[in-house]
Amino acid sequence: MSLTLDQSTRARHDATTGEAPEVSGRHTSLSQLDHLEAEAIHVIREVVGELERPVLLFSGGKDSVVMLHLAVKAFWPAPVPFPVLHVDTGHNFPEVLAFRDATVERLGLRLVVEKVQDWIDDGRLRERADGTRNPLQTQPLLHAIAQGRFDGVFGGGRRDEEKARAKERIVSLRDDFGQWDPRNQRPELWHLLNPRHRAGQHVRAFPLSNWTELDVWRYIEREEIALPELYYAHERDVFRRDGMWLAVGPWSQPREGEQVERRVVRYRTVGDMSCTGAVDSPAASVAEVVAEVAASTLTERGATRADDRLSEAAMEDRKKEGYF
Repeated sequence: MSLTLDQSTRARHDATTGEAPEVSGRHTSLSQLDHLEAEAIHVIREVVGELERPVLLFSGGKDSVVMLHLAVKAFWPAPVPFPVLHVDTGHNFPEVLAFRDATVERLGLRLVVEKVQDWIDDGRLRERADGTRNPLQTQPLLHAIAQGRFDGVFGGGRRDEEKARAKERIVSLRDDFGQWDPRNQRPELWHLLNPRHRAGQHVRAFPLSNWTELDVWRYIEREEIALPELYYAHERDVFRRDGMWLAVGPWSQPREGEQVERRVVRYRTVGDMSCTGAVDSPAASVAEVVAEVAASTLTERGATRADDRLSEAAMEDRKKEGYF
């Protein structure tokens, strides 16, 4: 597919590869990753140009790291013109939180953190019987959006992850209660986006909508993007539950009959320690992960997220309530 290569795109290409692309007249042929990058940067710029107070959801997980990398590119050499927001369940992997904080400090960003634990402590939320806190993030998220008066929220959701996310538009309207109606979505013909909304409403924007897990990893490889080390093979104490290897930690302990094993594993996706499973893997480098993902027949959420197995429509139900 041929797209016009404007000066900013050429500058980004030069900065990334160290050399200018081969240009014929005003057009050049872009690779698949170039096209996905250009589309994502267009989404980010379009939403920021239309809205007053956008924010980017940033947990330190791979999709949010890639999305932040794209935001840096979108506005370089100026700084990223919006804060980042994390809804902290209190059950996060410590190494991911450390990576989050180091990244925010390196880029000079403002980090807004809304803690689920605060909501439990003051009685606004109650612990679930299964101990999982991921589904408890919805109300703290909506509160943080209202408190910050954020009118646009960038999320790292991709359509290949899960069937409810496959229904989502790139720019998705949320009503006055922060809820999503899958039957009432705006058309996005000819790649035209519409982030306009009434007072009290806001939009969610998903720049990585058309990316796959493999695209994300190939882009990480090309751009040499740093990630938390748990995405790569390492030794960890784990136990088997519901077909997944769960890490032994303060919030995930083996039950009677569940044996702890020391295994070489890595994580394909990162959520709470209490609901995110590891996979057996020797992939210790980006290139090895790319090869492994290319051969996989299961999405990362389908293979490793217990919170998505709560019901057939677990993710869609949460999204309707205002979840990511």
